[in-house]
Amino acid sequence: MFHILTLNKISPVGLDRFTDNYVYNADEKTPDAVLVRSASMHDMEMATNLKAIARAGAGVNNIPIDACSEKGIVVFNTPGANANAVKELVLCALFMSSRKIVSAIDWVKTIKGNGDEVPKMVEKGKSAFAGPEIKGKTLGVVGLGAIGVLVANAAKALGMEVYGYDPFLSVDGAWELSRSVHHAETLDEIAQNCDYITLHVPLNDDTKNLVCKESIAKMKDNVRILNFARGGLVNTEDILEAVHNGKVASYVTDFGNDALIGEPGVLVFPHLAASTPESEENCAVMAVDELRDFLENGNITHSVNLPEVNVPRSGKARITLIHKNIPNMISQITAKVAEENINIDNMVNKSKGAYAYTMIDTDTDVSKEAVDALSAMENIIRVRVI
Repeated sequence: MFHILTLNKISPVGLDRFTDNYVYNADEKTPDAVLVRSASMHDMEMATNLKAIARAGAGVNNIPIDACSEKGIVVFNTPGANANAVKELVLCALFMSSRKIVSAIDWVKTIKGNGDEVPKMVEKGKSAFAGPEIKGKTLGVVGLGAIGVLVANAAKALGMEVYGYDPFLSVDGAWELSRSVHHAETLDEIAQNCDYITLHVPLNDDTKNLVCKESIAKMKDNVRILNFARGGLVNTEDILEAVHNGKVASYVTDFGNDALIGEPGVLVFPHLAASTPESEENCAVMAVDELRDFLENGNITHSVNLPEVNVPRSGKARITLIHKNIPNMISQITAKVAEENINIDNMVNKSKGAYAYTMIDTDTDVSKEAVDALSAMENIIRVRVI
């Protein structure tokens, strides 16, 4: 029986994918795994039995990744599960950044009560809210992951010229991306050519303040910038200065702060991008499937701290080992396995950064003594037998 701790309300569509071999609730004290959405786990004490955490969403800023890696806890996320929801809101923001829709609606509210004069007032006042069409304009998509590819393809279908920039474009992303999207070699190429720029990259040391005074200076005048990825990608002080002086015509973001709210030329959404029932269901389904495959088979799919390893089961038992990614570990593991009279039917080893994952299928019975001997090896973090 596997015990799952739920830290947030998880869509029942996902929870229904658990079998009778699972118990899930918000009160588990010694869980085998955790299902989480936005709850912060940084101050949470990790149970010794905890093997995995699945984030029903893409971002994992609420999870202490380094601490989990050190304890052999696999952290999963669900990239792409909310991609369509985010894409749709980005397209909405694209129109709103151009057509002054929000300010126009706000203005209309001010003329309520003028009776028969309203139509005349509308005709007289509407010119203040004119804005350009997006057809024929150029959009720069920074980051061509699951969301960026959908945005780029949709913008092409709407008649825009599209430049895409992603030095780490995956094979799957390349297959899905429209061939008519221009491949930008540098961010400067995006800045120099694009009337609109939308950000779809993770926040890390390399991308923090990606949009700042220096990068804005390279952009076209009256550029419109959309940020539905992470707030820290855009320097608040610099973007406000650029909006105020007219260099940036509009800034639309799903990650507001006090300085941005209510500023002319800035539209702040309350983190709505993935807030659809379909998105929450998709994320929950993917997260539960990832946990089940890992707990039942040892397979790892969409982990942020361990390598992807997905191998069909063979043999009587499967041994999985999380260990440090250092030289000579494979030979040490195989030597210890042989010493314990365990025959290797199939074996795979992959690494990700400082950590590695080894999976061994065997027809030999694996004793507790053998597990203890493997666990006692230097640089071995966690051993499981499935």
